[in-house]
Amino acid sequence: MALQENATKAWRRIADELAETIRAGTYELGSGLPTTVEIATHYNVHRHTASKALHYLREQGLVSVEQGRGSFVRGVRYPYRLSEKVSFRKNFADTGLPVTSRLLDVLTIAIPSTVAQALKVSANSSVWRIVLLNSLDQRSISLSIHYLPAQKFSDFAQKLKVNDNSISKAFQACGIESYQRKSTKISARIATDEEYLRLELSEGDPVITTEGIDIDDELNAIQVVETSFNPNRIQFIVD
Repeated sequence: MALQENATKAWRRIADELAETIRAGTYELGSGLPTTVEIATHYNVHRHTASKALHYLREQGLVSVEQGRGSFVRGVRYPYRLSEKVSFRKNFADTGLPVTSRLLDVLTIAIPSTVAQALKVSANSSVWRIVLLNSLDQRSISLSIHYLPAQKFSDFAQKLKVNDNSISKAFQACGIESYQRKSTKISARIATDEEYLRLELSEGDPVITTEGIDIDDELNAIQVVETSFNPNRIQFIVD
């Protein structure tokens, strides 16, 4: 029992020390960590103990383990609040780090049936489909798809482009001073090929997904947002 307890303490101590060096910036983002054998030799422990420490770091989102290549630094997770006031930029305003949204695609499409139901508009309507890649300090955090009634927001695309791709500012330019989240559904799945590339994931990694409906002050639905997040870079906080 004592040996088992010592082994448990050992892998956790190693994991905590490695996590601290990552947070301190000793290992740069994307750089490789020592191998299992090197860690075992350095700490004078069994390889299984070293492997367990690395597995724990992966569970915490600090490293990725790639078969045949080793372990690589992912970095820390940033808190992301899910509340009535959901805004990517406002969520990270206190970090002091640069927040950007890159416009990947914008076009009008025939409205998907599920979106029509959420927005409470005719199934024959058209909607804006806007795709944004959202980053913090040049690190991809999320890929979001926004659906808005095209008839109600006829020039939304132009307003978005002149407002630094900020959805909130574009809404304000359309006369929507404030809006709030009516509902949010949270799920998870394996990343698509595009998410794998855009969100800088390892092959086979999952994404956390949210589907939100936003309403204006008069309780009218104004957009549906489908977002996929890099789970290694954010931690949800539900208010």
